[in-house]
Parts: sequence; structure tokens; C-alpha cells
Amino acid sequence: MKKLLFLSITLLFMLALAACGSSEETTEETGGSEGEASGSDTIQYESETGTVEVPADPQRVVALAYGGNVMSLDVPLAGIDAWAIDNPNYEPYLDGVEVVSEENLEKIIELDPDLIIGYSTLQNIDKLEQIAPTVTYTYGKVDYLTQHVEIGKLLNKEDEAQAYVDDFKERAQAAGEEVKAEIGEDATVSVIENFDKQLYVFGDNWGRGTEILYQEMGLKMPEKVEEMALTDGFYALSQEVLPEYMGDYVIFSKDSEQDNSFQETDLYQNTPAVKNDQVFEADAKKLYFNDPISLDYQLEFFQEKFLGQ
Repeated sequence: MKKLLFLSITLLFMLALAACGSSEETTEETGGSEGEASGSDTIQYESETGTVEVPADPQRVVALAYGGNVMSLDVPLAGIDAWAIDNPNYEPYLDGVEVVSEENLEKIIELDPDLIIGYSTLQNIDKLEQIAPTVTYTYGKVDYLTQHVEIGKLLNKEDEAQAYVDDFKERAQAAGEEVKAEIGEDATVSVIENFDKQLYVFGDNWGRGTEILYQEMGLKMPEKVEEMALTDGFYALSQEVLPEYMGDYVIFSKDSEQDNSFQETDLYQNTPAVKNDQVFEADAKKLYFNDPISLDYQLEFFQEKFLGQ
């Protein structure tokens, strides 16, 4: 009887071990499946500084740069930089979005972001990385449309970004052909801005519509602008030499809060562009950036001013 009882207990023990092993195996298999499911909530993005695990569907992005690109791809923002918040073109997208900077880490923590985007020159990158996955870009390392596609990849919306780029290039280049037919192949166009009592002219990759005018439309810049501003993207100059940098047509990126009294001087008034009523003034805050929202506004502005459309 004792022997039979011992065998029964042994059998039960073995069955329990088998069941336990089966349970562990099932748990491991389930765990693997859950890991894949969890993994599908993130993607691996190849940034300038290495691979970063970022959300596949970000819902609280803090954009310390490139906010317009994020908005244009219908990705929700939690915070944006002070320069961008002042752009009237962005207003429809900014309900409930807070102004932030890399110095104010506490404010960023309060916003509970799931992704942070900025320039490579950001301060406190190491601390930002502790708050949320952080991706930075070197401005100008790639062209402005490639940059949009890169941000599309980051936000898991590469197809949408690429579709915009293809459509925009077609529209801008077609408009360029019309503009050249209207003003002449050899007509020159310059872009100027007055900021903090300093005048600037711009090359072909510093916002203010320059990417459209020079890269897509293929319009010409004055020789002095090409000589001084093309490499760095911008060039600071004095009022006395401004006429040398003004083309046949001038886009004036104008901030009404700045000192624009140079426009009242005889030197400025006697330039051919002013005399021929070929200076087109635009709100500087709408012209700063080169994201899709800004680009669409700028293209419409140029079509209106050059073509009367």
C-alpha cells in the first residue's frame, strides 16, 4: 500500500513538473508575441547621431525646430519654439500648443512629450534625451525637401512627405516657367530683410522663399548676392551698398516692428526696383521657414506678385 502511494505521489509530481514546463513554454511564447506587439509601437530611426527608437505614432511632439514640417504631416504638437509660434501661417495648428525652449527643461517635462525634435546646435541634448527620444538635424546638411522626407521617416509618414515633395516641385517649377516668361530669362531677383538694425540679403537655402525662387523656379540672383551670400546662405550689409545687391525685382521680408526707415532714403528710393514698383513686401514672420505650410504660402505669394494670379 505504501509502495502504491509512493508511486502515485511520484506520478503526480512528474505531471506537475510537466505542466509547469508547459506553462513556462507557453509564457515564453506569449512573451515573444507581446514583445513584437510592443515593438510595433516604436520604430528604429537612423539619425545623424545613430539609431534612435521613436514612437511609431507620436502624439505629443515637442518641436524645438521643424515644427511646420510636423504640423504639415498632421502629427500632434505639445510644444514649439518661440520663432515658430509667431508665424501666422501656423495659427490653425497651434491650439493648446505651448511655447518651449531647450533651456526650460521643467516646462518640457511638464508637457510629457513622446518625441523631441531640434537642431544639432541645441543646448542640453543629453538632458532632453532623458525626457523623451530626441532627434536633431544639422540645418542645411541636406536640401530643404530631403529634410521634409527625413522628418516624414522620423514620424513614420515617409510616403506622405514624399508625395508632397513630388507635387510641390511640379507646381513650383511650372510657376517658374511662367514667371520667367513674364519677367524675362535674365531678370534678377534678390531677397532682403531688415532685422535688429541690420540689413541682410539671402542665398538660395535660407528660407524667405529663396528655395522656391532660385532652386525651383530657376530665377537669377544679382552677381553681388551670388558672390557674397550663396555660400553662407545670407550676408549682412550696410545701407550704403544696398543698391548693389538689389535685383530687378526685390522680395522684402519685412517686419513692421523693425526700423525700416532706410526705405525713406533717396538711396533706396532711386533704385530701379523701387522706381519700377518691383519691390514686393511680405510679412517676414510668414517667410522665415521652408516647411510645406510656409512653402505653399510663399509660392502663392510669388504667383500673385509676379503673375497677378
